[in-house]
Amino acid sequence: MGWLPATLQVTDTKSSVPWRGRVSDTSDPAEAALGTAPCAAGSRREKGLGEAGRLEQCLSKAVALGNGTHSTEGKDGASAAENTPPQVPQGKLGERSSLFYSAGQFFFEYLVVVSLKKMPDGHYEPKITYQFPKRENLLKGQKEEEERLLQAIPLFCFPDGNNWVPVTEFTSETFSFVLTNVDGSRKIGYCRRLLPSGRGVRLPEVFCIISCLGCFGLFSKILDEVEKRRQISMAVIYPFMQGLRESPFPAPGKTVTVKSFIPESGTELIELTRPVDAHLEHVEFQALLQRLSPHLILHIFASATLERRLIFLAEELSVLSQCIHAVAALLYPFTWAHTYIPVVPECLLDTVCCPTPFMVGIQMRHLQRVLEQPMEEALIVDLCEGKIIRAVGDEEEILPGKLQNEMLTSLNRHNNNNNVHTSEQLNALVSEAFVHFFVRLLGHYSSHIKWGRSGSGSFQERAFCKAIPSKSCRRFLKKFVKTNMFSLFIEEAEKSRIPQEAYFQQKIKEYHEQKKHRRDS
Repeated sequence: MGWLPATLQVTDTKSSVPWRGRVSDTSDPAEAALGTAPCAAGSRREKGLGEAGRLEQCLSKAVALGNGTHSTEGKDGASAAENTPPQVPQGKLGERSSLFYSAGQFFFEYLVVVSLKKMPDGHYEPKITYQFPKRENLLKGQKEEEERLLQAIPLFCFPDGNNWVPVTEFTSETFSFVLTNVDGSRKIGYCRRLLPSGRGVRLPEVFCIISCLGCFGLFSKILDEVEKRRQISMAVIYPFMQGLRESPFPAPGKTVTVKSFIPESGTELIELTRPVDAHLEHVEFQALLQRLSPHLILHIFASATLERRLIFLAEELSVLSQCIHAVAALLYPFTWAHTYIPVVPECLLDTVCCPTPFMVGIQMRHLQRVLEQPMEEALIVDLCEGKIIRAVGDEEEILPGKLQNEMLTSLNRHNNNNNVHTSEQLNALVSEAFVHFFVRLLGHYSSHIKWGRSGSGSFQERAFCKAIPSKSCRRFLKKFVKTNMFSLFIEEAEKSRIPQEAYFQQKIKEYHEQKKHRRDS
């Protein structure tokens, strides 16, 4: 089977693509995540069984293009070499995998350089021209898996087609994509597209860091250091990346110092600090607020909660990546569990014909081609003009009115608040508004899980919905509990009495304490 587009989740961008058995079409700032993995019999996710087949059928044409986005069902083999990163437990599709936030692991698995090579017919094709480290002593299956991974990377480093010409000036771009295995394990590609130093016309190249770890602001800083060294010499990049590879990934709020020597500058100490709030270290809400009004953001959020088809349009890869990941992050503590491709490669634009839910980003130059596709109902968002081009029509009525107005007031306040100076502050304030929405609606979910003697739980859906007194809230909940993202969340909650999302549980506790205080006062 081939690499297929994934389903969700990340600096400027991210995109996620499935590893074994899906057409991988994450491009550019893309983080395509696949939420359509096969499920165990009897699972609440059984309804997703048919989705993978429909998605694969939809993307089979694109895979046949021979663009190197093919994969198999073999396990992600770790290198037998001494420099192989510690093996990371693989999560199930749709879970917030701990590998995104684990400390002590290697920062990255590979650094590759993808360059444009001129073909006999005159067009350019992206090819890997540099790889660090070179893995040795791999078993046959591991070698084949590595080759498939490396074959998939160039398409996502240059998702915007082959119509390139040498230039003398080029503004650097930062974006990312995610390759997601059908079992939920992910590898993220953090990219910096830049013009090499030199005279005369040149072609841009992409430095791509492949890692299992999700911290996009931190990796953006690493790419800043890579770009600075690239302007001196490629030879200066290797010792920096080697030093980084030997350093442990820091815990939230902690700092790692990497020593690096630069000719004529001497030894530099580079400090890499991880944000304290791990669930926000992969998002930048400012990008979304700069391009869309709070009212439109709520329409998009409402459509996402019902897992509809969402298409975002912009020309810059970083804009698509940042904004789409910000939308996906609004769903916390839930995870978008369907096709997620922040930047769809030109050769995979037929993705919009898929009958299943998706969240994708497409460059504005392809707008007319997208509109001509025989797609089903979808919300199409123009990030350049800050407007919705096509809508289902009921977006205003999806969310409960009172809670929607509270979120709108909060977003307007934060959007106009000149006292918020840092992106971390804004991220926290925006996230809190949406987390509070879910706390108010379903913060009582744990009291409706019936626990058996074996220690496993059984969610009482009917009683859960009836416990809400508001008719508009019940109407929304009855639809929301049927989504894959809610099913995945509840499946995890049924496994253990220990909550999985500590921050969400903390907010639930605070809300109930506030209610109790108001009753007692």
